Order: sequence, then C-alpha cells, then structure tokens
Amino acid sequence: MSTSLKRWEVSPRAPEAHFAQFADLPRLIVQILYNRGFTQPQEVHEFLAHSWSNDDPLALKGMAEAVARLSQAIANQETIAVYGDYDVDGVTATTVMVQALTALGAQVRAYIPNRFDEGYGLNNEALAELAGQGVKVVLTVDCGIRSVKEVAYGNSLGLDIIITDHHHVGDEAPPALAAINPKQPGCTYPFKDLAGVGLAYKLVQALANRGSFQANGLQPTDFLDLVALGTIADLAPLYGENRKLAQAGLHRLNHSLRPGLAVLMEKIGTRPVISAGTIGFAIGPRLNAAGRLDSALAAYQLLMAATDFEAIHLATQLDLQNRERQRLTQQTVEVARQAILADNVRRPLYFIHHADFNPGIVGLAASRLSEEFYRPVLVAERGSQYTKGSARSIPDFHITEALDQCADLLIRYGGHAAAAGFTLANENVPVFEARLLQVAQQRLDVAALRPSLTIDAEVNLRGVKPGLAEAITALQPFGYGNPTPTFLSRNLTIKSLKTMGQENQHLRLALHDGKQIWSAVAFRQSHWANRLRLSQQIDIAYMLEFNEWNGERRMQLEIKDLRPSQ
Repeated sequence: MSTSLKRWEVSPRAPEAHFAQFADLPRLIVQILYNRGFTQPQEVHEFLAHSWSNDDPLALKGMAEAVARLSQAIANQETIAVYGDYDVDGVTATTVMVQALTALGAQVRAYIPNRFDEGYGLNNEALAELAGQGVKVVLTVDCGIRSVKEVAYGNSLGLDIIITDHHHVGDEAPPALAAINPKQPGCTYPFKDLAGVGLAYKLVQALANRGSFQANGLQPTDFLDLVALGTIADLAPLYGENRKLAQAGLHRLNHSLRPGLAVLMEKIGTRPVISAGTIGFAIGPRLNAAGRLDSALAAYQLLMAATDFEAIHLATQLDLQNRERQRLTQQTVEVARQAILADNVRRPLYFIHHADFNPGIVGLAASRLSEEFYRPVLVAERGSQYTKGSARSIPDFHITEALDQCADLLIRYGGHAAAAGFTLANENVPVFEARLLQVAQQRLDVAALRPSLTIDAEVNLRGVKPGLAEAITALQPFGYGNPTPTFLSRNLTIKSLKTMGQENQHLRLALHDGKQIWSAVAFRQSHWANRLRLSQQIDIAYMLEFNEWNGERRMQLEIKDLRPSQ
C-alpha cells in the first residue's frame, strides 16, 4: 500500500518557559502563534486583537510628495488618471482611488490596460493617449515600480507620475515624481507586505488627514471592504497591518455590501457569511475572470456600480466569463501537463509555451502545475513576435530573482518570490529557457525536491473541546502568511468510509479516538477508498473546523493528508 509522498514536518515545540508567559491562553494557541513567529507578548496581543499601531501613512517614503502633488491637482482642477492593473488587487485599488479622489473634488478618470493588447504595467502608448487627453498627473496603483523607461517617456510628455506599487523593486528606480513602495531602499515604514490596494488605502488616509472628503461624506474606512478583497485575493500575507485591514474589511463586507458585490453574491449563491475563503474561491476568481478573458473594466464597473440595476448584467457577464475561464484553464493545464510528462528528463524547472495558450489563463495553469509537480513552472502564450507568460514557483526558489538573471533578455517582467509575469521576443526564448534552467539547476536539488506539509502540533483528540476549536477559529482570517492551523493525530480507528461528491472524488470518514467518534472529510482524496478498510488505524494531518448543517454546528476534521499507522 502506497502512502503519502509529502513530508510531514511537525513544528518544534515551544520552550516551557515560553508557555509560562501566556498562562491565560490555551497552550495550543500559544504554540500556533509561536510557529508563526509571534513570540513577544505585544506581538501576540496585537495578533489576537487584530491591531497594528505603527501605521502612519506619512511614514511611507514618497507619501508627502504624492499628497502635495495630488492636492495641488485637486485645487487646480487638473485631470488625474488612476492607472491600475487588471487583477483583483489592481481593480480594487483603482476603485478606491477613483472614488476617494472624486470625493475630494478631483477631476479623475480610470485607466486599466488590456492584458492582451497592452500587457502588464505602464506602456508608452497609454501614456501618450492620456497626455493627449489633457491628463496632468498619472497615479499608478499595483504597478509601475519597474517601469523605468516608461516613466521617463511619460516625463517627456509633461506628465507628473506618482507610483504606488508593492511588487519586487528592481536595481534602478523609475524617475517618478514620487514612488510609494515600502520595499524600496530608504523606506522605513515598518510593514513591508501591504498589497497594492493596501498602499492605495494608505494614500487615501494621508489625503484625508490633509483635507476633508466632500459632500458624499466618504471616509477612508468606507473602502476597507475593497482593501480586504484585494489583499486576500492577491495572496498578501495575513499578518501585521494586512491582518488588521483584512479583518476590518471582512466585517464591513458582512454588514454593508456595495450594490455590485451584493448582486454578484446572489449570482454565486454562496452562504451569507463572507470569509477569506469566500474571497479566494468565489468572489476573487469572478472579478479576475474579466481581465483574464477580455477587459478588466467589467470588474471595475461592477465595483463602481451605484445600483443593483447597473450591476445585474455585469455580474452575469463575470459569472459566465468565470465558467469559460475554468474550461480554458483545464484545457491549458492538460496540454502543458502532457508536455511535461513527455519529457523524460527530471528537470528542476519547466517552461511550456504554445501559440494557442490564452495569456489570461497561463498564470492559473502554471500555479496548478507547480503544485502538481512541485517545480517552478512557467507557462506562456507564443505570439507572432512576443512570448508573454506567467511563472509560479515553490518555496525553495525565488522566481523573480531568477528572472533578474535574465533581465537582458526580457522586455518586461516583475512579481514576487512565488509568482511573476514576463514578456520577451520570440527569438530570445531558447536562450532564456536555457539560462533560467541553468539558474534552477544551480539552486535546486531535483532528487531532494519533495513537498512538505507543516504541522503545528500533535494533538490528542480526546482532549479537544468546542471551546478550543472556537479559540482556533478566532485566529482567522486564514490565508497566505497565516495558514489554517494543521494538526497531527495518530492511531485513529476507521469506523466508516465512503466516497462522496458528484464524481465521487472526495472521501467521508468516521474516526474513533478511543473515546468518541469524529466526522472527517478528505477532499480530492477518494483514491484512498480502495486502500483503506474498516477497523484499520490511520494517522491524519488535518484542520479542525466547525461544520454547520440544518442549524447544527459540530466540530469536523478536514483531512489534508493521511497514512496507515505504523
């Protein structure tokens, strides 16, 4: 009988003296926070209270200059263009800035580039078009920090360019009037991991501190729903200031939905409580679908909609586009998977490019394949002149730093440690692939590459009560940077097991811990159904959660991995 291929890595137990500092907290909660690096009483207090005190927006390098220029533009009625990105982070950031600047009395317009015609980030044609329309100030959100040549071109057109961007900073700073990015050299702002929409929110805070919003009475906190959407959908780490903003935004989403989101939720038909999971798996993909298949303007217009009537056809469009996105993603994944499987060499990195790939889908395909094969994977559309793609990586390999080693071959690129986008001329593809593969061979040991499952603690389920599960739930929102706690329990006896789901791809089990029966579910693990038997003992790695059904709320185990007990 084969067992899991994943390594189970149980986190080191905190020293006994550490537990003594937090006598008022359950030991398991203290251990979970210790695993995430929260070891000081002040850190633990802020985490549990969803608070963050060092959040003065003017502490961000470039903020004062940005506020001064925007205030001048507002006073002189100069036209401001908010130049965004086509993903959820960029669209929410664009919405925040357009609505906030409008409330401050500005003449403002939105510009979101088309993924297919223009690609990611600033481009000269768009800047020339905006300048020709009388725009005086271009404010980027979620892009621009690597657009050195484009900013210089914009300057030559008489544009004042202000950059707000959270992406990895390059070797050369763009010659912008102001650049707001906590990752840039010389910025002492204590929290470095704000999303693009988070930085837009900081700018709104700074503008609000300088002046007052106009007749519609908007305040910075009115935008927290959008901040939560963009932060969670963009996989920004959910600790520090992001945790505070995401929690406040989720509260707002659950108490005051803007018309476009209310209509979209009705279209989705999801349960009423909006969580980080709802954003990650239901709302975010639909908002992203517009920019992946056509133009992101539909998502922007949905968020800007003032009435249900305006939003209905937009929500329907996004839902249909999301279904098409799912179909194309599966198709792309299958083509790329076959190309990988046809390669008999165990490579440390894969680069799959094809003329028929949709450039809006390649990132999703790369993500699925990177998870499946546990390798950095690049998937790209090969056009008539240029190859445009996305890269997804594993914790062992910083993909944007690897792309830095190929900068001379790339027309445009940027991203994070785990994800990046890139564009290059077709004639450079063979050299690019060879060099990137060489970088991967130097940094990765193929024989040792194996996904690991980090486990917070080994738990005796007989001691788990609903109060402990409630305390674990209070650590939400879970996501990147604050993963849902995972536990290990051994020697559980199978009392029943069966497959479930439309295609019987999931597994439902009843497990006995020696004292009580636990309901457990293992999603996409039906392959165990014919390998396990009743009365057999198994070890499980799982998440402890509450399952609500027919008005009843019961504890449930969501199994992430399992193996027969030794």
